[in-house]
Amino acid sequence: MQGTPRQGQGPRPPPVNKWTLLLSSFILTAAWGQMNFTGDQVLRILAKDEKQLSLLRDLESLKPQKVDFWRGPARPSLPVDMRVPFSELDDIKAYLESHGLAYRIMIKNVQVLLDEEREAMAKARRLERSTSSFSYSSYHTLEEIYSWIDNFVTEHSDIVSKIHIGNSFENRSILVLKFSTGGSQRPAIWIDTGIHSREWITHATGIWTAKKIVSEYGKDSILTDMLKAMDIFIELVTNPDGFAFTHSMNRLWRKNKSSRPGVLCIGVDLNRNWNSGFGGNGSNSNPCSETYHGPSPQSEPEVAAIVDFITSHGNFKALISIHSYSQMLMYPYGHSVEPISNQKELYSLAKDAVKALYKVHGIKYIFGSISTTLYVASGVTVDWAYDSGIKYAFTFELRDTGRYGFLLPATQIIPTAQETWVALRTIMEHTLNHPY
Repeated sequence: MQGTPRQGQGPRPPPVNKWTLLLSSFILTAAWGQMNFTGDQVLRILAKDEKQLSLLRDLESLKPQKVDFWRGPARPSLPVDMRVPFSELDDIKAYLESHGLAYRIMIKNVQVLLDEEREAMAKARRLERSTSSFSYSSYHTLEEIYSWIDNFVTEHSDIVSKIHIGNSFENRSILVLKFSTGGSQRPAIWIDTGIHSREWITHATGIWTAKKIVSEYGKDSILTDMLKAMDIFIELVTNPDGFAFTHSMNRLWRKNKSSRPGVLCIGVDLNRNWNSGFGGNGSNSNPCSETYHGPSPQSEPEVAAIVDFITSHGNFKALISIHSYSQMLMYPYGHSVEPISNQKELYSLAKDAVKALYKVHGIKYIFGSISTTLYVASGVTVDWAYDSGIKYAFTFELRDTGRYGFLLPATQIIPTAQETWVALRTIMEHTLNHPY
């Protein structure tokens, strides 16, 4: 829900509302066995200058942490989105107002969106049971996705196979779909989704994309030519432990679930754990941080499994890592503002991909390097890919720009996937036509 900028005006809710909400929260949490976000709000702040950004960064360093940044403080031109727990709202708003930081309410009550999402999933599940058909316009659990993978591979065994590349910290299988028309160690394209577990639109987009590949092979001449010469690998659930946790306990969990002796907080940000600029700016050494980079590069089994697989394969030409949200298409580097050697080529390719995407549903994406388009981030997937010799390395930030954030309604799955597909196809076609 959109709000208007405010700096202290307007009455506070009466105390009875607060206790009513808290009581409801306790009851619902007990009923669902899940964390409840009743009354939590997502606030958007547009900092005027570096001083105001610094004030927002101070919130990130509070212990215990009082806010959950959905879009962290980067630079004055980019909005900062943060989820504020109901219990902290008064204090955080007072802090913002006292420092002249205007804010608006993007989501008035996070739990309302979660309830709608859960209800839509339950409805889709009942329909799937009665029709024995998988809904590509719904969100699914890890078990449902893995079951779909088995059925999908069986139905399309002439072109798709399932590869087990490792196990997660909690010993869940890490699976990859391989699309191939034969041959071994052919030039290949890698696509991963869901490295941040709360970004559900990415998993759903990956599933739709897998279906699109098998349905378009033999019909779409570009895709057909590509699969005659190259293989496509898609990792649908890059962070299975975190993803399972978003369904069972905390819908807004981002990291994996690794734990270490003597460390109170659990989880590592898997997109800060790669061996490229590891431990630099845009990552955090505090295990309680959402961007905790882990104790060492590739310390996490989920990252190590991909590194081992891609390295041993040795012939990947493109890597595309799909995230949400912000509507961006970016290339290396994240850890440095220095342009890469083929920056002009990747800029031009990103421009073409974004233009193709826009033509589908009129959704605008911005593009450029990670560090100049979004923020400096160290130890990220695409930087590692580029440093490992994969020339075409891109990362998407899918819909939207903050109205729903990580809680994008399922009604937007198909449109999001459709527009993402043409951008992916643009990148893959370029990869095919410009071998190296």
